[in-house]
Amino acid sequence: MHGPLVGEFMGTLVLILLGDGVVANVLLKRTKGENSGWIVIATAWGMAVVAGICTAVASGSPVAHINPAVTLAAAFLSGNWSNVLPFWAAQFLGAFVGAILVWLVYLPHWKETPDPGAKLGVFCTAPAIRNFPANLLCEVIVTTCLIVAGFSFGSKSLGPTGLAPGFSPWFWGVLVWVIGLSLGGPTGYAINPARDFSPRVAHAVLPISAKGGSDWRYAPVPIVGPLIGAALAALIIKVVGII
Repeated sequence: MHGPLVGEFMGTLVLILLGDGVVANVLLKRTKGENSGWIVIATAWGMAVVAGICTAVASGSPVAHINPAVTLAAAFLSGNWSNVLPFWAAQFLGAFVGAILVWLVYLPHWKETPDPGAKLGVFCTAPAIRNFPANLLCEVIVTTCLIVAGFSFGSKSLGPTGLAPGFSPWFWGVLVWVIGLSLGGPTGYAINPARDFSPRVAHAVLPISAKGGSDWRYAPVPIVGPLIGAALAALIIKVVGII
């Protein structure tokens, strides 16, 4: 089985498996990485993006969006909307399966972790200071930065023939790494609706000991914010002439 939808599914699965996996390693009790900190989380998420993109391409998706916001921005820029809903379905499903695999990998540690907020934090984002307008604005700005800077990697101003094969995933990984370190503090930088929503659903349905609620009141922020950011980024890219 090979093709764009399989690629988006597999790439997003790997992204969440490794990304949520590092959060579990840092937040859950009695792991080898317990309390190792934000820089470990941000670094691993950046490398998870590299692994996810490479897996998506190898599995049949040459564009390797692995993010509904990137898919939306690409549709705005190209005028081709045929891939949006199928890609979104593959991405959300891949993220859900990836989250389940994280739960399985850390199976003995959920019971050892008394804090329900830490358990939820493995699966999805939460703001440091809960202020919905400010949280939404943060997600809009950070996702706009992700897509504008990310699409700049393919600019003919940087390379008339484009990046050399194999370079793009590393550029995107470094970009997500620096975003996490510099702009991730207020909301946990969802910047990807599938990354937040599908694992949140997994948290809601999985039999996790004393897990608490899934914070559905906040859930629209990391979905709507990145999608607004994607539309804004596409507009900036067109106006500035980045690609």
